[in-house]
Formats: sequence, structure tokens, C-alpha cells
Amino acid sequence: MIVLVGILVVVAGFATRRNPLLVVGAAGILTGLLGGMSPLKVLEAFGTGFASSRSVTLFAITLPVIGLLERHGLQEQARTLMNKLAKASAGRVLAVYLVVRQLTAAFGLTGLGGPAQAVRPMVAPMAEAAAERRHGSLTDKARERLRSFAASADNVGLFFGEDCFLAVGSILLITGFVNATYHTALEPVQLAVWAVPTAVCALLVHGARLLRLDRTLARDLSAAPSATATTGATTAATATAAVDRTEESTK
Repeated sequence: MIVLVGILVVVAGFATRRNPLLVVGAAGILTGLLGGMSPLKVLEAFGTGFASSRSVTLFAITLPVIGLLERHGLQEQARTLMNKLAKASAGRVLAVYLVVRQLTAAFGLTGLGGPAQAVRPMVAPMAEAAAERRHGSLTDKARERLRSFAASADNVGLFFGEDCFLAVGSILLITGFVNATYHTALEPVQLAVWAVPTAVCALLVHGARLLRLDRTLARDLSAAPSATATTGATTAATATAAVDRTEESTK
């Protein structure tokens, strides 16, 4: 039971808002030592765990590359491309990305997109450029709406698309658990096939929401100038009344 002290270290560290890496590392070292492992064995366990999950550290390479691409005009090039496509709209761009993201995820290519790799540097700027070409300058609310829908297109496409791939981790986990618990012979391809109708429904539902986004933007942006004009007229009227009252009091 004493080895469970490491859990208390994790809870205490997170409760006091310490550095998560230091908290987890300290808890692992403490648990290993209390479990009878030598310091060399603890270090070996850390090295083995890092080597077996080294793909997690790929962000250390990808993020600087994305930052360099953005600094040298990746978002500007995405906007320029949208200005050349006359029929492209924000909803259509995001709907196409949803289809591509779901199809690639269904074939196991889950790393082709993502919020950091695709949405922020390319998809969201392309949607914003398409909306600006159709509706003019965007309000902050409209811009945030576009960015949230761009992120949702990526999430929905990945979440429902990867379940159609028979070698994804969730499918293998389900089949392994069911076969070991209930002594069945469930194959991953059986679950993957039954995930296809759900993926199609998700594509249709969210695709319709993305295509409807153009009408929503048009309605919101058309109402924004009138609201601004009304606010400006009210402010002008208030200022005029204040001047009149000042003049009357002076007389």
C-alpha cells in the first residue's frame, strides 16, 4: 500500500498547481523507490517509457516548423488562394475540409490534419478570406465563429472517421476487452463496418451546419452595420441634447 503514496504526490502537486512534468516525474521516482527498485532501475524505466512513446515528442519538431511557415507567409498564401476561387465560400471551404479529414482518418491517416498543423495556419485563414471576399470586413464575433467552426470540422471529421479504420486504438481496445471478457471472436473489421453509418450521419449533419454558416454570417453581418448606425445616431442625439441643455443653462 505504501507505493500508492505516489498518487498522493500527484494529487497534491496538481492541487497546488505545480509544474505537471515535475509532479509526475517526482511521483514516478518516489513510487519506484518505494516499490523496491534501485535508482538505476528507475532511470531505466523512464528511458524505456520515453523510447516506447517517443512519437508524443514530435510536437517539439512540428511546432517550430509551423511557426516558421506562418512567419514566412503561410496564412497570407492561404488567403491569396481563396481570393482566386470565385465560388468558394466559408461554409464550402470548411465542408470540403470536413470530407477530406474524415476520409483520410478512415484510412488511418490521422496525422494529416489537426488544430495546430492545419486549422490555425491554413483552414481558418482560408475560411476568413472567403467570408471577407463575400461580406466585406468581419466583426470579431463573426471571426471567432469561423474559427470555432473550422476547429469543429477537424474534430468531427477525425472523431467519426478514425473509427472506420480497423487498426485504430479504440477498435483494438474494444475487441480485445470483449474477446477476453466474454470469450468471443469479435474481429476489428466488424466494429469498423458498423462505425460507417455513424460517420456518414455525422458528415451529413455537420456538413449541413457548415453550409448553413454562410447564411448565418450574411444575416449577422448585415445586421451589424445597422446596429452600429443606430448606436451612433443615439450617441449623436444624446450629445446634441446635452449641448442644448448647456446653452440654456448659460442663458
